[in-house]
This record gives sequence, structure tokens and C-alpha cells, in this order.
Amino acid sequence: MQVSVETTSGLERKLTVAVEASKIDDVALAKMKELAKTQRMNGFRPGKIPLNVIKKRYGEHVRQDVISDVMQRSFYEAVMQEKLQPAGAPKIEPVSMDEGKDLEFIATFDVYPTIELQDFSKINIDKATAEVADEDLSKMLDTLREQQANWVEVKRKAKDADQVVIDFVGTIDGEEFNGGKADNFELVIGKGQMIPGFEEQLVGTKAGDEVELKVTFPEDYQNNDVAGKEAVFATTVHKVNKKEALKLGELAEKLAIEDNSVATMKADIRKNMERELAQVIASKVKQQVMDALVDAHEFDLPNAMIEQEIGHQKQQAVQQFGGDTANLPDLPNELFADKASKRVKLGLVVSEIIKENKVTADKEKVKAKLEELASVYEQPEEVINYYLSDENRLNEVEQLVLEDSVIELVQNAANVTEKSMSFDELMNPKSAEAEIEASESE
Repeated sequence: MQVSVETTSGLERKLTVAVEASKIDDVALAKMKELAKTQRMNGFRPGKIPLNVIKKRYGEHVRQDVISDVMQRSFYEAVMQEKLQPAGAPKIEPVSMDEGKDLEFIATFDVYPTIELQDFSKINIDKATAEVADEDLSKMLDTLREQQANWVEVKRKAKDADQVVIDFVGTIDGEEFNGGKADNFELVIGKGQMIPGFEEQLVGTKAGDEVELKVTFPEDYQNNDVAGKEAVFATTVHKVNKKEALKLGELAEKLAIEDNSVATMKADIRKNMERELAQVIASKVKQQVMDALVDAHEFDLPNAMIEQEIGHQKQQAVQQFGGDTANLPDLPNELFADKASKRVKLGLVVSEIIKENKVTADKEKVKAKLEELASVYEQPEEVINYYLSDENRLNEVEQLVLEDSVIELVQNAANVTEKSMSFDELMNPKSAEAEIEASESE
């Protein structure tokens, strides 16, 4: 087998391979002799079909199969011989396939780039530090009490944020329309469940009232039959309910806390808040490290890997549409190219860090990661067994451990600046920004 390698551009290599004719013809002949023993043809006894008849009927097909197998095998022998590392499947084009002559083909492919890891100490990372204060726990308890609150009927006029139980029938020009009728409909005033103007007119009503609500459907309303038209809703108010937050003891009971203990509930909620806080801090650091690794390294990327990543992202886009491709436009590759390139580059850099630093996913770290993943479920042991029972699922956890180890390694070498923040600033950044803006405007 003769092999020559040409660098065409960047990471692309063109491999020209010549294989002796005998390696094709001898194998093809042996296969046809086997066919002569097993095939059945009219006019010939089993196993007595002349070789020239087999060759005439099956020769071309057999030869093509042999050539395909030989090209695949020879390609991998050639790249091993030349010590090349293909990044993706090759494009193989035959040059000469004539019987009795040497087989020659060209394989074009990308190779993995040579990556020179940069000095991680030049990477700057801002790491937030925070704790769950008593005030944060109180806010969380108030939020949970509100979320789990009961609606209690009141004998007064409805106010904003009250719930009203109503019947209504909508008409346009005196005629009822589809979707404009409901009985015992529970509506929270001010939540924006209904078209503009509907809820506001229920403020001040009370149980037993019969009112007409006059509204205009928006021009861009989803139902074209009523869009932009004026409607009247004949409405009967049956109940006015107010939200009544649970007491702490009631909340503990509703959350099925052992012994309905308020102290135990607070400890459990604080623990969950601390876990979520730690995850957010780690996630922010991880993102900074990954972005820094991408920015710090420059090298050519294998086109085949980028194309493969673009394919994965397109598939994810389809899944977001519920797997229904009927109404999905043919998304251009350019839409995903930048993100795909960054992912490929990051993956190559991380792989190089793992290789150069001999990073491994030891059993203890994998066990700890499994326990962390399972801790948010009611039956953590079942979740752990779920991963342990399948090699592919366990491999996913091992990859997470390797990734975490790389982040830790880079973080330990990087220039880390700690910044003290509150729980709200980290967990509810938009809410915290709004509070700051409100205080500045006063």
C-alpha cells in the first residue's frame, strides 16, 4: 500500500492511497467461489454453478463491496501509518477501480489541531460570596405562605388581587360568539387573564351583582372573527374571595414536614436555599472560566466538527418545536455557526486540559456528583440506582465530573476576585436591580 499526504489548507489533509490489485481481485474471487457453492440457479445443480456464470451475474456487485471495504480499512491503516488524527469522517473518492489494476483513492478530511494551553494565571474571575441570612429565609417563607395560600370568601366589594367567581356570556352586535361564555369561572383581578378592560370593571362588584362589561378586542387578537370588535359580557358575580396566607404551622403541614415542625421546615428550606445559592455561584464561575478558555486560545477548528455541532443544534431547535418539522423553516447554518464554533473550541481545549493534566473521574467524585444530582428528588436512592444501572447514563455523570475538575483546576490557577453579594442579588438579579432603581429615584 502506497500513501501520500498533502496539506491543502489549515487542518485539511488529502490522503492519496494506492492498493495492490491482487488485494481486490483475490478477495472478490474468493467471495464469488463461495457464492458458487451456495447460490441456486435453474439448470445447475447446487454447488455446481460455473464460476464464469457467477462472475457474470454477481461479479460487479461483489467487486464494489470488496472495494468499499478495502477503502475503509486502507484509510484507517494509512492514517495510523502517517500518525494522523482525523477529526470527523473522511470524504473518500475513488480515482482508479479498473479490474486488474491497482486501486487508487483520495480521502479528504480534517485533523485535530495542535493546542498550546495558555497560562491560566492570566485569567481573571469574579467570584460572588453570599450567605442565606435570616431575612432571606423570612422572605422565602412569606413567598411560600403566599403561594400555598387559600382563597376565602368575603362579604364585601371586590378589590384588585381578589378572586371573583363569575358566569359570563359575550355578545357582539347582540350575537353570541364562540369562546365567549363560561360558568363558575375563577378570575383573579389584575392578573391580566382577560382582554384589557374586562377585569378592571369587576372592581367594586360583590356577590349577586349582575353587570355588563363593555370591552374592545385588540386588533391583533388571535381570533380573527372578533379582533378589533366591541363586545358586551353579561356577567353574574357569585363570589368574592380574598387570598389568605397560611400560618407557618399550616405551611409545615401542607409541605408534609415531619411532625409538622416549623423548626424542621425552616432548617429544610434554609438547606435548600444554601444548595441553590452554591449552585448559582458555581454556575457563574463555570461560565466565566469557559468563556475565558475560549477567548484565551486561538487555533484552527475542524470544519467537520463544526458541521456536526451545527447539526446537533438544529436538532435541538426541532425538539423545541415538539419534534414537528412540518412548519419549521429550513434554518441556515449561519444561524448556529458562531455558537457551534465556540462549543467545538471549548470542547477541544477542555479535552487537552484533561489529557495534559491527567484528570480522571475517580469513584468518590462520581459518587458525590450522583448524590448531588439525586438530592433534589424525594427518593434519591432510586435516582442513584437509575444512573448506576445504565452505562451510558453513568458516563454522562463521569463527563460532568471531568468538566467540574477542569473548572476547579483552572479556577485554582486563575486570578480570582471575591465580591460580597446578597442572596437576592444572586438569585433574583432583575428584582434586585428594580429595587435599586426604585430607591435611587426616591
